[in-house]
Order: sequence, then structure tokens, then C-alpha cells
Amino acid sequence: MTSVPGVDHPVEQTEAEIRLVGSDVAVTARVEVVHAGVISVRPSAGEYVENSVVRVGDVVEVFWTTDAGHRALPAEVLDVQQGAVVRWRLRVTGPAEHGQRRAAVRSRLVLPVEARFGVVELSGQTVDVSEAGLRAQFEGFGIAPDAGTTCGLSIAFEDGPLVTRGEIIRIQTRVTRWVMSIRFVDIAEKDQDRIRRRVFQALREERARLAE
Repeated sequence: MTSVPGVDHPVEQTEAEIRLVGSDVAVTARVEVVHAGVISVRPSAGEYVENSVVRVGDVVEVFWTTDAGHRALPAEVLDVQQGAVVRWRLRVTGPAEHGQRRAAVRSRLVLPVEARFGVVELSGQTVDVSEAGLRAQFEGFGIAPDAGTTCGLSIAFEDGPLVTRGEIIRIQTRVTRWVMSIRFVDIAEKDQDRIRRRVFQALREERARLAE
């Protein structure tokens, strides 16, 4: 049976997303070779660079985008090559199907951010960002907000501020510095797309640095 690039599997030399089934770990990757049911990719591990991310035998899903929407393909990790260049070889285990919305991919990204809790406004910098939320460090004062507290957010992207709302998922207080994990609340689709483009740009830049 003929395998159609872009429909039955991602096209070589394009971006795909690899999600570890049963977890929230997802990374972007460059598809290098697709042959005989095996996909070879070069992942950008982002903040997971110090960890193995996946192991031989792990079950993953490969996501990619077409003009008709997202596609998803089940696979199993055959081989993990570490070193200066990281490669994963994935064995396709089933047919590609129309995929649900992709898992949120995080990237280390330092941007100015402001969080507003009523009349209190905190200034800080993001640590990492995804279309689902962010982790940021703020100059804290007074009583730290509780998990579950909602806030207004303004993130200073290079092409202009992104304004939305968030909910604190986790907070660590370190003297006058607060580290908060915040999920976006009712964020507009266009803003998610904007964040995703910037995240993928950051991951490509990171991969280029590692390849030097």
C-alpha cells in the first residue's frame, strides 16, 4: 500500500510533535527520515535536556499539522541516541488518524511579565512558556496569593504585549522572589497560536545552538 507523506506520516524535514503517552511531556522534533514504518527524528528536549525524556519501548504519539488539520500517529520508541546530536527512532504501530488538539509544548523563554491581583501588580520574568500557561519569577512582597487565585497577565512578547487571564497552579516563595506556575484561563485561540509560534521558534533556536 502506498504511504502518502503528510497524510499517513509526517513529511521529512518538517516539524512534528512527540508526546509520551500517559504524561504531559511533549517536545517538538525535526523529522529526518521516514522509511519502512520507522520514523527518525531529532528532538529539541527543551527543559528536559538533562533527562532521557523517552526510553526504548515507550509508547508515544506523533502529531503534525496539515492544511486539513492535525494528524496523529501511534508509535513505539525503538532507539534513543544521546550525545551532541540526539535522535529517536520510532516504529509506527498503527494508522494515522485525524488528531485532537496537540499537547502543549513548553520552551525556555525569558520575557517580561506582569501579574495583577486586584490592586496589586507584580513584575517579573517568564521561565518557560507554552500555549497552556507559563512559569515565572516575580518580585514578591506582602502575603503571597494562594493556589487557585486568578490574575490578569501581560506578557511582553517581542511583537507586542499579550494580555490574558491566568490561574495560579503552584507557587514557591523564596524570600522576596515568588516562582509561580500559572495556567491560562479562557485564552483566545489566536493568542494560543501566537504563543505556539514563538515557542516553536525558541525551540528551533535552541536546537541550532546545540548543533553548533
